[in-house]
Amino acid sequence: MELQSLKNRFGIIGNSPGLNHALNVAAQVANTDLSVLINGESGVGKEVFSQIIHALSARKHNPFIAVNCGAIPEGTIDSELFGHEKGSFTGALSEKKGLFEIADKGTLFLDEIGDMNMEIQARLLRVLEDGSFYRVGGTEKKKVDVRIIAATNKPLKELIEQGLFRKDLFYRINTIHITLPPLRERKEDVVL
Repeated sequence: MELQSLKNRFGIIGNSPGLNHALNVAAQVANTDLSVLINGESGVGKEVFSQIIHALSARKHNPFIAVNCGAIPEGTIDSELFGHEKGSFTGALSEKKGLFEIADKGTLFLDEIGDMNMEIQARLLRVLEDGSFYRVGGTEKKKVDVRIIAATNKPLKELIEQGLFRKDLFYRINTIHITLPPLRERKEDVVL
């Protein structure tokens, strides 16, 4: 897809080299199933770029699910991502599909992945390795085909050094890396 028509379709304004490079990478990687890590400050359009990748992919007719990993309370993120069985914990009155099951054959956008705790990172790594997981309280192995796009505004390499982010997970989600520059670094895109 031509760059300007891509910008028009997704409401992207600007023509700086950094922005154009990020769009080109997103368009090129869209038709693969490679995991993508999008880095950038809050407000630079990480979710829009994940939607571009999904919309240009072979998965475009399947679900696109976005989840802010930092906004889900720590005690419920396991259930949100992987689902749960009836009676698996207090308040689990029925079985519930998790976001991985809902996004099957589609794309799961994990925003603010740097906010995810180490235990959930380990479970996420397992799903990324072979596409399988267990619901909370479940004994039946579930299998899904989900493309992962992750985003963060945090320096994941520093978090790895501090023991707060798994190195193996970083390499799994960082197959393709896109950095979105903030507007202050795109002076040619500022109209006065």
